[in-house]
Amino acid sequence: MTVLTSTRTYATLAALQAGDAVACAVPIAPIEKAFDDVGLAPELRPVIPFVKAAAAIGLLSVYRFPGLARLTTFMLTVYFVLAVGFHIKARDWSPGLVAASSFLGLYGAMTVKGPSVNRR
Repeated sequence: MTVLTSTRTYATLAALQAGDAVACAVPIAPIEKAFDDVGLAPELRPVIPFVKAAAAIGLLSVYRFPGLARLTTFMLTVYFVLAVGFHIKARDWSPGLVAASSFLGLYGAMTVKGPSVNRR
């Protein structure tokens, strides 16, 4: 088992996604600014907390449904491809681009590896 395949990693990232969902739902000023900076349409912003909450649930499914957790990492890879694309299109070279690129690499690698599954 590696860090990329550990269920603890999936649980930690699920907690991060859940916290981010709450922060997006409130919404807090830095997140609103980030959405403004990349030109995310106001009508799409209410959807983001639901996407992140669904991602958190999907990551937590690693304990019972590892295939669903792997699908979730794939969908998060797609999400972060779009996020990086939005940053580049907006010429937003902020730390948000670095974060999105890092998560893109992380979730992409997790998708390739898949979660560790204990076979009984």
